[in-house]
Amino acid sequence: MPSGLVALLDDISVIAKAASASLDDVSVAAGKAGSKTAGVVIDDAAVTPSYVTGLSPARELPIIWKITKGSLRNKLLFLLPGALVLSEFLPSAIIWLLMLGGAFLCYEGAEKVLEKLGADKHGKTLEDEIADPVAFESKRVAGAIRTDFILSAEIMAIALNEVADETLFLRGAVLAVVAIVVTLGVYGVVGLIVKIDDIGLYLTKQAESWKQSFGAFLLRFVPKLLAALAMIGTVAMLWVGGGIIVHGTHEVGFHAIYDVVHGAEHAVTEAAGGVLGWVTYAAGSAIVGLVLGGVIAFVLHKVLGVGAEEGH
Repeated sequence: MPSGLVALLDDISVIAKAASASLDDVSVAAGKAGSKTAGVVIDDAAVTPSYVTGLSPARELPIIWKITKGSLRNKLLFLLPGALVLSEFLPSAIIWLLMLGGAFLCYEGAEKVLEKLGADKHGKTLEDEIADPVAFESKRVAGAIRTDFILSAEIMAIALNEVADETLFLRGAVLAVVAIVVTLGVYGVVGLIVKIDDIGLYLTKQAESWKQSFGAFLLRFVPKLLAALAMIGTVAMLWVGGGIIVHGTHEVGFHAIYDVVHGAEHAVTEAAGGVLGWVTYAAGSAIVGLVLGGVIAFVLHKVLGVGAEEGH
């Protein structure tokens, strides 16, 4: 065999091994980065079912598909290139963007808590009469995609922060993987959630008694599931948003909040173990998020008179 061909095949083998290693690096980094976005992902899954509430069951999956495409467009066409440019030329800005997004999550979570406690609701509610279903659907989809853009920006910023020291290629690959997996995972779950009641109704009409019983159970279960998701989403926003603020302020030189929260975590960990220590940290972060979000909500609504454009 000619030596040139041998050398070429050897080079191809080396490139293939390097590509395989790169894929392994991408999968590991994407898993690490994706795990850090869990709280925002939970909130995304909790918020989205509300956007098909009040619409025809036949339109639920098409609407979710429209939102899914909008979410992928948000992440891949706008946020991913912007994140890469930022990480390449102005990496010091990432932490500030993270804290800005964290403050928004704190505000959203605190506003939901305040509304549950009897404060005024801001924006249109789900009980509003639907006069024009087509226009209402378009507006609901547009509102969902706008909300998704903010949550997606936070997901991408969190993921980027986890791989900020990697090569440009690896950063881009990880962000793309996180964007696709998170989007399809979230909206796939949402699609299943909004169809559980239809599945339950179908089963109640079957001849077998066990199918009827299971269908009736699903119909009773769906409202409880949606309520639980809403609560989990609120807690997740406060925990993640507060956690971002705790770590962000520490990184930019203000250590007081970080020292209090992590001091409490360390004390509980030594006394009662790591699990309760983590719970203490999460609770401390959520309290920070609730306080900050409450201040932002007060300033926006009571001082500046600003109302949320879209209610959840």
